[in-house]
Amino acid sequence: VQLQACGGGSVQPGGSLRLSCAASGASFRGNVMGWYRQAPGNEREWVATITGAGTTNYSDSVKGRFTISRDVAKNTVYLQMNSLKSEDTAVYYCRGNRGRIYWGKGTLVTVSS
Repeated sequence: VQLQACGGGSVQPGGSLRLSCAASGASFRGNVMGWYRQAPGNEREWVATITGAGTTNYSDSVKGRFTISRDVAKNTVYLQMNSLKSEDTAVYYCRGNRGRIYWGKGTLVTVSS
């Protein structure tokens, strides 16, 4: 089972990026998937999750700016990030829970002018 995240890059403050995380080797239909991030010198922190039923939750730091979604047919979860701030700079990781936790390799998001 692998989770492959992509979509990171460099953007100016106020800009947008869309991250994708494609799962392979197993279906995550019905399972919780999420995004976490780790900024330099900080611990990994939770960003957002989406349940198998489509219920979403967000950390206070991204609520109203980020949107998590999923395409069940593509076994993929997305993170639309708008109004990006410098403090959003981090490596972003996707996570899937099938009873066992799976992590994808991170994708770097840099927000800087």
